[in-house]
Amino acid sequence: MGEASRDEYRIQSFDAETQQLLKTALKDPGAVDLEKVANVIVDHSLQDCVFSKEAGRMCYAIIQAESKQAGQSVFRRGLLNRLQQEYQAREQLRARSLQSWVCYVTFICNIFDYLRVNNMPMMALVNPVYDCLFQLAQPESLSREEEVDCLVLELHRVGEQLEKMNGQRMDELFVLIRDGFLLPLGLSSLGRLLLLEMIEFRAAGWKTTPAAHKYYYSEVSD
Repeated sequence: MGEASRDEYRIQSFDAETQQLLKTALKDPGAVDLEKVANVIVDHSLQDCVFSKEAGRMCYAIIQAESKQAGQSVFRRGLLNRLQQEYQAREQLRARSLQSWVCYVTFICNIFDYLRVNNMPMMALVNPVYDCLFQLAQPESLSREEEVDCLVLELHRVGEQLEKMNGQRMDELFVLIRDGFLLPLGLSSLGRLLLLEMIEFRAAGWKTTPAAHKYYYSEVSD
C-alpha cells in the first residue's frame, strides 16, 4: 500500500467534515486553523489506538507542508502544547480510561519517533516519553497485559533513540523491567515472556537475533 493510500485510509476514520479539514491541512495548511487540526488529531488518537500508532506520520507531513508554505510552526506548537496538557494530566487519564492512557503513550512515542529538529529527536519529548514508560514498568501496570504490550511495543519503536538521548534513565527503566520479570506479582506468562524478550533485545544492541526471533515469536504464536 502506497503512502498516499495509507494517509487516505487513516483519514477515512473521521467524519466527512473532519476528513476535509485534514486533507486541506496536508495540502494547503495556511487555509485552515492548525491549532484546531492539532486538537482533532490528539483527540482522535486518544480514542483510537490504531490511529495513534500512525498519527505521527500525518503530523510530520503537516509540519513539513506548513514549513514549506509559510516557514512557520503553528501546527507543531499546538501539537506540543496539547501533548503537554495531556502529559500533565496523565494520572487522571489512566484512572479514567486505561485504553485512552495506552493510546496516549502510543501517540507520544509515535510523535517522538517522527518529529525531528536538525535531524535529531526533540529533546522536549525525551523526559515525558521516559516518564510514561516508567509508569508502564510499575508493578501495578505490569499486571495488565495492555500496558505490558504497550511498554514492549514502544521500546521496540523508540528505545534505541531514547537511550542515545539519556542512557542513565534507560538503565533505570530496565532495572524496573528486570525487577518486574524476576518478581512477577500478577504478571502473566505472556507478560514475562515479553519482558524477557525486551531485556535480551536491548542487550543485543536493540536488535533481534534470528534465534531469539524464532524462540520468542514461536512461543507467542503458540
